[in-house]
This record gives sequence, structure tokens and C-alpha cells, in this order.
Amino acid sequence: MFRAAVRLSVSSVRSLTRTQPGCKALLALRCYSHGKPETDEEFDARWITYFNKSDIDAWELRKGMNTLIGYDLVPEPKILEAALRACRRLNDLASAIRILEAVKDKSGPHKDIYPYLLQELKPTLEELGISTPEELGIDKV
Repeated sequence: MFRAAVRLSVSSVRSLTRTQPGCKALLALRCYSHGKPETDEEFDARWITYFNKSDIDAWELRKGMNTLIGYDLVPEPKILEAALRACRRLNDLASAIRILEAVKDKSGPHKDIYPYLLQELKPTLEELGISTPEELGIDKV
């Protein structure tokens, strides 16, 4: 039984490696992106514009933050400021605190990133009346 399975898998691998010359170019074209790479400034502007929408709702805020946190980066303070202001417009304190928790988690082992972000966001946090997780004592739970 095992011998038959190996024989089938070897024959299927052989058939996959045999390609026709006309297909090689077609497959190579599919691997490339046709768009131009996005610069850091364009990336920041796109997310700031997203969070500054006047008609943003709670679902769009959460969706945007989940997408942003999913990237392999820690968001810039100006993006976080726009997201926190969107939380304030929605009167959603829980989302604002969750954003700060997510950024702290995203900073990972780099202990100097989160304090820098808090330092840059301090005026905005004070203006909007948002406490940090450390001030609320929920970072120790």
C-alpha cells in the first residue's frame, strides 16, 4: 500500500515539473505586482485619511485598527493620533484603550518604542481625556 502511494506521488510530481514552453512566460508574469510600491508618507497619509473620515463608524474603526496592527510595523504616532480622535468622535473609550494596548503588544521586546509613542501622544491623550492602560492599572492583569 505504501509503495503504491509513493509511486503515485512520484508520478504526480513528475507531471507537475513537466511544463510546456508557452506556459513558462505566463506563469512568470503572474508573480509580479503591477502597482508601484507605496512610500512611507503615502502609507501614513492613507491611514490618517481613513481615520479622519467624518462618517467613520465603530466597525470601520475596529476593521482599520485590525488591518493596521496586522502589518509588520508599529504605527506612527500621527496615525495613532488620528485613530484616537476617531475614538473620541465615536465616544468609544474602550476602543481607545484597546488601541494603546495593541500598540504596546505590537512593540514586543523593543522596550523603547511604547514609551516613545506615549511621549508623542501625551498631548493628544490629555486633550481627549484618555487614560493609558498603565494609569488605569489594567496593564497588570
